[in-house]
Amino acid sequence: MSIYVHYRERMTNRPRASLQRILEDLGSTVLDVAASPGELDAEVTGVHIYDPLDELLLPAGGILLAVGVDRAEQICALLDAAGPAAGIVVKQPVDVDRRVRAKVLETGVAVLGLTRAASWAQVAALLRSLLAEGDLTEPGEVSPDDLFSLANAVCALLDAPVTIEDRSSMVLAYSERQDEADPGRVETVLGRQVPQRYRRMLEERGFFRQLYQSREPVYMKLGDDIIDRVAIAVRSGDEILGSIWAAVREPLTEQRQRALSDAAKIVALQLLRQRAGADTRRRLRADLLSTVLAGGRDAAEAAGRLGVASERLCVLAAQLSGGSGTDAALRESDRHRLCDALALHVGAIHPRAAAALVGSVAYAVLPLHAIGDEERRAVRVAESFLARVGPRHAANIGVGRLAANLTEVARSRADADRALRVLRAREASGAVAGYSAVHFESLLLQLSDLVEAEEQAPTGPYERLLAYDAEHGSELVATLRAYLDAFGDVNAASAMVHVHANTFRYRLKRLAEIGDLDLTDPDARLTVMLQMRIFGR
Repeated sequence: MSIYVHYRERMTNRPRASLQRILEDLGSTVLDVAASPGELDAEVTGVHIYDPLDELLLPAGGILLAVGVDRAEQICALLDAAGPAAGIVVKQPVDVDRRVRAKVLETGVAVLGLTRAASWAQVAALLRSLLAEGDLTEPGEVSPDDLFSLANAVCALLDAPVTIEDRSSMVLAYSERQDEADPGRVETVLGRQVPQRYRRMLEERGFFRQLYQSREPVYMKLGDDIIDRVAIAVRSGDEILGSIWAAVREPLTEQRQRALSDAAKIVALQLLRQRAGADTRRRLRADLLSTVLAGGRDAAEAAGRLGVASERLCVLAAQLSGGSGTDAALRESDRHRLCDALALHVGAIHPRAAAALVGSVAYAVLPLHAIGDEERRAVRVAESFLARVGPRHAANIGVGRLAANLTEVARSRADADRALRVLRAREASGAVAGYSAVHFESLLLQLSDLVEAEEQAPTGPYERLLAYDAEHGSELVATLRAYLDAFGDVNAASAMVHVHANTFRYRLKRLAEIGDLDLTDPDARLTVMLQMRIFGR
């Protein structure tokens, strides 16, 4: 049977976005059925996170991630409260007893077990990516972008677990039977990314170079208790779109090599269609969010189309702080991943939040319920996000002040941009700043912009001291800066510039004479301090 026929049969014979389909796609490596009401054909409409502090309002077909639930009585209570949900997910081992089984049959809601090695963020991302695949199709249509079904078809023909990955080794889809592979493959599936240590090993052994230079499957003997791999590059002409990887214990037969080559052609078409669809959705989302951030007369309509709240909003502006070398494509891919992760994070906090990539900055509009210190709460959300994504997505986040309504969102966005700029000026990485906390630094940067635009130069005492230092090789400006930084404490200031206090006093007297500067005048001190900060000398 060819890969085309096998793939078409799998696509035609299975329900769209059903609980059974999701379990087939994710496989027992991630999710398993702990208690079932019978058929698992309920349509899944969304993913929701359980919070015991909030009222549980779960729409029909929702999957509830029951964070912190581990006892049978808790599961029974959730089943009663879950209403028309498709299922609830509990970390394994799941405490299933007679009461839980009876409650599952009574409510018709399945209980699923999540492997201990997976995080809640991982399973939420996996489930949402599966549900998002059907966005471009009408009900009853076969999705042209179902890479998970294709991965399962290739798995059946090769008799080996398969992953489909992009150029940066991010897992786009994977087949069933991943538990038959090695721990590295399981870690790859759970994290949706080949771990850095394995990627580095493949690069050092030249496997990536060999893979991207060949148009045929490449067999890789890895050793070190790692199951061997066979991989093929997925191409569109000369462009490398990604690759297909199978964990095997021996080289493929000629027939299976042909099947893998055929699969690469289908995956190339899928990725091109997926990229076009994703680009269209991203552009639309970015356009709508840009309209909301502008806060004009069209903001309300754009917010309605995005499903964004219209009151008590904070804007977050996130931008990568690390470099990706000269690879512009990799840099752009990292930006999109940062934005997708931010959208997932704020969406888990509030269903009427939204995020999109606008230029090189990922903006998020976050509704805030609490009254009082909203900016600080938004800062904590941003800090939590950076802690979750870790150093791989090294980014800075600026947080704007609270916008009471959509007309004030433009100000909150400007605040977030200015806070982000302060972090860039500090050369920070992985930092968060609320605008109120960096307000003065932001004003100084704006003054610096004005000075540069008008090509202004230092004036008054500061100008005279700079000229004297340049002509005589003295350090009067450094002396003045130390004196002002030490708030007039001569002993502390002299220690800063490593001279005796008496020498420092002499220099202080000289600079006051040469610069015609009255250090007892607070306005004179402020003027020279601002010039030092603005001109940065």
